Amino acid sequence: MTVPPTPSESTATAQNGPLARLSEAGVSVWLDDLSRTRLESGSLAELVATRSVVGVTTNPTIFAQAIASDDAYTAQLTELAASGADAETAIDALTVDDVRAACDLLLPVWERTDGADGRVSLEVSPALAHDGDATIEAATRLAHAVDRPNVLIKIPATEEGVFAIPRVLERGISVNVTLIFSLSQYRGVVEGYLSGLERAREAGVDLSTLHSVASVFVSRIDTEIDARLDALGTDEARHLRGGAGLANCRLTHRVKKQLFDSERFRVLEAVGARRQRLLWASTGTKDPAYPDTLYVSELVTPDTVNTMPEKTLEAFADHGEVGPDTMVDCYDAADRHFDALARLGVDYADVMDTLQREGLEKFSASWDELVAEVTARLARARGEQEAQGGRT
Repeated sequence: MTVPPTPSESTATAQNGPLARLSEAGVSVWLDDLSRTRLESGSLAELVATRSVVGVTTNPTIFAQAIASDDAYTAQLTELAASGADAETAIDALTVDDVRAACDLLLPVWERTDGADGRVSLEVSPALAHDGDATIEAATRLAHAVDRPNVLIKIPATEEGVFAIPRVLERGISVNVTLIFSLSQYRGVVEGYLSGLERAREAGVDLSTLHSVASVFVSRIDTEIDARLDALGTDEARHLRGGAGLANCRLTHRVKKQLFDSERFRVLEAVGARRQRLLWASTGTKDPAYPDTLYVSELVTPDTVNTMPEKTLEAFADHGEVGPDTMVDCYDAADRHFDALARLGVDYADVMDTLQREGLEKFSASWDELVAEVTARLARARGEQEAQGGRT
């Protein structure tokens, strides 16, 4: 696969103003999308050059959509079919090649930012979300297959995923912990990260080489809570619509400050450990009544990442606004928002459990679609090969 080089600073087009200002405010702009055509056409390189994009996230849904609709995968699928590969082997080959190419494209960013950015995430199969040992082995296999220093292996924040995190870090593999919704989930993720740093130190791993992000989902929280508020139908309920996702992010940020200001982390930091950054995920608005840049402009604070679908990225490039820090001074208001929700009977724990379960179900469904699509395309390729063989 031929991938256009990253434009050099001397040849790159000037960065878009709103996105450049977002970056200057300490928010790393990552793209929540990847495909073979995006790589080969130079689209990703162009976003790096003009849209301040310094990282890429992927998930099973993204790859399912890409492989189903992108003819750029046909040649490799034909080769895989001829080799006798099954669907899961083929999926590994297709996705690893895309992630490796994106890592190569973003390597100059990784070097320039001392490893913080220039990152590309690749997720373990959702089918392993409740199998900690299998997650560890899959994460290790994928990291070795990509074989690039700027890959992040995505692991879901299930109980078994949190079990896997420290054991993957111990092997010197950087991680993106995904599908985080609740504060208790996030606390467990940080515990897993700190334990992983401690295990890695004991194993002789250079802690400065380990990076991690904790991916907190935003818009899905509003979708779920808004539906519950709409069912109540009161004026007070309507007044609270569209505020829970941001409030949850702000309270998560407060927890982060508490946990990473601890003596436990300072001991690790003294020998090179990095703080795990918060990554805002699911930042495309799902309710057309809300501004299309809501989950970007209202989540501005240093040392964070916002991963955006291209539609949201371009909306912010067109009319995004960057104001003062939206976190620290908003903690109390976020507390009051959830207090008001509780008074109306909106059960925080039930909402978050529902969202994690549904998130896993959606990614599992996408994975099943991906397996079915690749199985069909392999069978079609083998049929064509057999037909050609019969004609010779």
